[in-house]
Amino acid sequence: MGHRKYSAPRRGSIAFRPRARAKSLEARVRTWPQLTGEKSSLLGLAGFKVGGIHVLTIDDREKTPNFGKQLLNAATVIATPPVKIIGIRGYKKDLYGEHAMFDVYAKDLPKELSRKFEVKHVEDAFAKAESMLGNASSIMAIAAVSPHSIGLSQKTPFVFEVLVSGKDAKARYDYLRTILGREVKASETFQLGQNVDVSGITRGKGIEGPVTRFGVKRKQHKSRKSVRAVGTLGPISPAVVMYTVARQGQRGFHQRTEYNKRILIMSSTEKDGQNSINPSGGFKHFGLVSGDYMVVRGSVPGVAKRLVKMRLPIRNVPKKVLEPKVLEVVVE
Repeated sequence: MGHRKYSAPRRGSIAFRPRARAKSLEARVRTWPQLTGEKSSLLGLAGFKVGGIHVLTIDDREKTPNFGKQLLNAATVIATPPVKIIGIRGYKKDLYGEHAMFDVYAKDLPKELSRKFEVKHVEDAFAKAESMLGNASSIMAIAAVSPHSIGLSQKTPFVFEVLVSGKDAKARYDYLRTILGREVKASETFQLGQNVDVSGITRGKGIEGPVTRFGVKRKQHKSRKSVRAVGTLGPISPAVVMYTVARQGQRGFHQRTEYNKRILIMSSTEKDGQNSINPSGGFKHFGLVSGDYMVVRGSVPGVAKRLVKMRLPIRNVPKKVLEPKVLEVVVE
């Protein structure tokens, strides 16, 4: 019982640690792409997961066996209501990290925002903020998106920060002043055929054992006491269980990021008609999609109605963006 005849690789990745429940239903975007172009723009937005469909396209990836052939892609619909820019935040970087220097807010804020927090307007806030731009390391847009705007029951908006690209802090601040208090659509930030990174909170599975959680091999049926338990927790000395040993615990409800999800469709039900994307009776667990939406290739973390955050790609950015050739949308 104390040894095995053959060695084997470890079961389960140690990369995703800790495998604990997420602190919030809202994913945090910790890293943003560093773009220093002449034109300033937002580097991300947020939406709500709707459900899955299939999209028939022509494969436009050169030097692949399927180039020019038809591909049936599993895809995900994301409702993208307009995001309102309610404020500007500047950060200053020192030896201990980045710290907020100033916050300025728009005058006409949505009344639902009072459910989240109370905004106190300060006199000469914009003048004080402009005087600190020389020490600012990054300029963030404070954005708010309301689930109620797409027909969901929640009235409290989600408030989050989005990094702004630009050649310097002054250009980024001036750009945010032009869109402060205005609603920004997904078509103003992303373009058709572009890749995006999607962050969200995965579907919760509850407490699971090591076989399901880490893929540990089951023991033989004559095993003493247990079949689905780990064979050994470690040596007798030192008398400690290493963190690398597969144990039971939480599975699911983790924050995860899916990289390079290609945008196949960007449209609106108002422009293309209510039945263009909605199946008969609406999507399961979501209902009918109203307003703007996008369809991305592949899966997206989370369940229907859950908030997902999208940003410009941070890995393997292509040199050119090609619009996908969509032949048919299969809505089940």
